[in-house]
Amino acid sequence: MIPARMASTRLPRKPLAEIAGSYMIVQVMRRAQEADIGPVIVSAGDPEIAAAVTAAGGRAVLTNPDLPSGSDRILAALKADGGDYDVVINVQGDLPTLDPALIRTAADLLSDPAVDIGTLACRTESEQDRQNPNVTKAVVAWDETGERGRALYFTRAPAPWGEGPVFHHIGLYAYRREALERFVALPPSPLERREKLEQLRALEAGMSIAVARVDTIPLGVDTPADLEQARRLLSTP
Repeated sequence: MIPARMASTRLPRKPLAEIAGSYMIVQVMRRAQEADIGPVIVSAGDPEIAAAVTAAGGRAVLTNPDLPSGSDRILAALKADGGDYDVVINVQGDLPTLDPALIRTAADLLSDPAVDIGTLACRTESEQDRQNPNVTKAVVAWDETGERGRALYFTRAPAPWGEGPVFHHIGLYAYRREALERFVALPPSPLERREKLEQLRALEAGMSIAVARVDTIPLGVDTPADLEQARRLLSTP
């Protein structure tokens, strides 16, 4: 499921920005299709987005643009679509260069029946990342392999304290359907409101979030400069 709406302020009409001969939302849809783990549906907050996806041969469900979050939008689209899906992957609609393998990695975390939600993080030694509040840090209790772990917290602050890497959280989520339904039904939590990170709602409610360590951070397109970088990357043979 790919939630998308036109309400970007830093990059107007972002889902319909042209990248390598296609709209950005179509490029994201193609990356999700390349993961080849199930149907791909765009939860479109605007008729223009739905029309662009349909014209490209994709599936779109029109949802209320005033829904408060991407999680709300994908659940609304699931209910409207009527499909009997046990697992739902929330892929942000501004990741046109996303490696499809990351989608599969997040989904694989749900092979553990104790996990409600799966997500991803990438190690970074960058002091700039550590201090940047726009980089969400995942604080994880890693297993003995260092490749999988349990999320303890997510924060915009430099964390954990002390020498060593931080883990840059990648906002791609795999949900069990019942976990998504429970999550959306919960009210925003105190820590979620304070940090402005909705995944903290799940942790405060006692839900289990598993984290896979990956080696790449996908380019999120938020600014004109990001858009030009995405165009260069996808135009390269």
